[in-house]
Amino acid sequence: MADAVLDNKPEAVSAAQSSQPRANGGSRLKQSVDLEAPNEDERTVVSVPRAVIPQDVPPEADLNHPALYFNRELGWIDFNWRVLYLALDERTPLLERVRFVAITASNMDEFCQKRVGGLKRQEAAGVHDLSPDGRTPTEQLSMITQAFLVMHRSMTETWENELKTALRQQAGIYIYNYADLNDQQRQDMYDYFQNQIYPILTPLAVDPGRPFPFLSNLSLSLAIILQDRKQKKKHFARLKMPTNLGRWLPIHSDDPDKKGCFLPVEQLIKEHIGDLFPGMEILGAYPFRITRNADLRRDEEEAADLLSMISEELRERRFAPVVRLEIDTQAPSVVRDLLTRELGLKEDDIYEVDGLVDLTACFDIANLDFPEFKYEPWEPVNPKPFVALDDDETSKEDVFAIIRRGDILVHHPYDSFATTIQRLVEEAANDEKVLAIKQTLYRTSDESPIIKALVKAAERGKQVAVLVEVKARFDEANNIEWGHMLEQAGVHVAYGLVGLKIHAKATLIVRQEKGGPRTYCHMGTGNYHSKTARLYTDLGLVTCDPIIGRDMVNLFHYLTGYAPEQPYKKAIVAPRDMRTKIYEYINREIEFQKQHGSGRIIAKMNALDDVGTIRELYRASQAGVQIDLIIRGHSRLRPGLKGYSDNIRIVSILGRFLEHDRIFYFHNNNQPITLIGSADWRNRNLSERVELSVPVENPSLQERLIQLLNIALNDNRLAWDLEANGQYRLRRATGAQTEDNAHQILMRQALERAI
Repeated sequence: MADAVLDNKPEAVSAAQSSQPRANGGSRLKQSVDLEAPNEDERTVVSVPRAVIPQDVPPEADLNHPALYFNRELGWIDFNWRVLYLALDERTPLLERVRFVAITASNMDEFCQKRVGGLKRQEAAGVHDLSPDGRTPTEQLSMITQAFLVMHRSMTETWENELKTALRQQAGIYIYNYADLNDQQRQDMYDYFQNQIYPILTPLAVDPGRPFPFLSNLSLSLAIILQDRKQKKKHFARLKMPTNLGRWLPIHSDDPDKKGCFLPVEQLIKEHIGDLFPGMEILGAYPFRITRNADLRRDEEEAADLLSMISEELRERRFAPVVRLEIDTQAPSVVRDLLTRELGLKEDDIYEVDGLVDLTACFDIANLDFPEFKYEPWEPVNPKPFVALDDDETSKEDVFAIIRRGDILVHHPYDSFATTIQRLVEEAANDEKVLAIKQTLYRTSDESPIIKALVKAAERGKQVAVLVEVKARFDEANNIEWGHMLEQAGVHVAYGLVGLKIHAKATLIVRQEKGGPRTYCHMGTGNYHSKTARLYTDLGLVTCDPIIGRDMVNLFHYLTGYAPEQPYKKAIVAPRDMRTKIYEYINREIEFQKQHGSGRIIAKMNALDDVGTIRELYRASQAGVQIDLIIRGHSRLRPGLKGYSDNIRIVSILGRFLEHDRIFYFHNNNQPITLIGSADWRNRNLSERVELSVPVENPSLQERLIQLLNIALNDNRLAWDLEANGQYRLRRATGAQTEDNAHQILMRQALERAI
């Protein structure tokens, strides 16, 4: 019973005191990390710590040896350290630093839901298969839990000790605790509590007649200990924080130097919690938050209806096991014990928070209207090929005439999505000569202009087919809703393939012209999402190449019908032939290196974890092929290992835009092959998804892609170099060197292209 439990006060062992994990294969686990922002007067290279130092490679190890591979989960944590570093770096505008704390917190939420949740499922199922770096699920959980605790603590300290002070001193933005309020402010906030908050609160008591309540994923609550004034009997109650009033309550101040003052809503509620429990004594109220497992497995072979299966999964996810509890460090052991037992948690699932619980709330602070503390505004430009559409002399010229002049490469967010790809789809919807529009839809935005254009096209009698991927993680509900809306408008909607996600990014437009139907295509690296197109760097190729057009016709026939053996002449499609083609290109560079000493590969992607591809890259390095990899996120490949990857370098670019484009360059003995596409070199992309890459063959566009790669490789402001020990080092301009910021350079070039 809850009251009996509350009277029992066993000594609790904190997560920090729990037994240390065993690091497999001789790896050494660091117990603490020291992440400091650079001093502006120093021009030295700074580094981000790694939680686990990988083992040395034994002599003559084969290419399958675990020591040749970084752990994927720890690699993700390393990536998040680099994100957090942007919050510490004083060169980052102040409110953007706050935003990077919120991004770090959001990333950690997703990691817990997907990766920790997945490993816990494997552990519970008794899975003993080893990861490529030689670790069981249990060993990985032990390592990443300890590393995660350190990161969580560092993230909180960054907000509490660094950024709140900087906001106050530099911007006049005050983040109050309730104790900071004066008498008038307290009265004003009490009135607000009584009028706006009190009526919507729902306290939930826990006793023999009222079971422990359901806690929704990522919801913030107060754990309340009460005592009956007469019987002195202790009780427990849970109060969920309201989500419709905002996390931050504005506080009035007459001080002109205070530009904005805010109080976390839970502090106001906590201060007046006694109003909800008259006759009871409040012994304590402690904020806490839970994270649930989102890694639910689907048996698609047995699912008669994919939509029903996904809808059922969304219901299951709501009740999925809890994998993390974040709780105020002041919470006594009796509260921790009750929550731990009721939620089915272990001690190392508990994250004590000495400060604000749930730092994703910092997004709201970062969005405050103080432009002087943000990145300079950037408005994507209308690139030169599309500018002709708006010239007076060519006002009658349509977008299709522009495309017929030659292939067009668009690069968001430097080039506008609205005036290029969105415009293409909108004009296709209105053009009487357009017969059909087909598109893959993995993620899109609320009030999507793309969706509206597709609906309009269907209403005008065009053949419209859309592949809606209902298995897009965390967007399932939105995509099901979009799918139903499109179906009601007369669009042919397909919901993916059994066993495969549709991750390819493609639009096919068929237009009736003088010589017969002509195809116009867009193939990209990112989603048809007008909002993220302003934040994510993505490439798109727009072409009326008839060979690519036929490939896209065949691809959509494969996606909507029964045609697994469709032929493709230029397009490279996973899982059918993308892996084979990558191996072929790598091996070709090995042969050219042997014959001419010209082997060269540059690849830009989000992550690299496919073991087969890494083995091929090791073989290429051993043959002398020079390889540069630009990888934003995690990498299993260890660069710079003598005898294995001496000729491989890895750099990670992090800054104001999220690097999301995928570019692949093979020197091909001075006959360059350049590709863009939707796939990283990850096993899930190459084996478990429908992905698409296409060649960029126009020499001027090839040159532009190569230039993009070189700009990234030469960056000394946003670039981190990965070392063989797993540590990342941030490049810094030294001495008389100019600072080369890839994002700034590309913004400047975009403006020049638009002139």
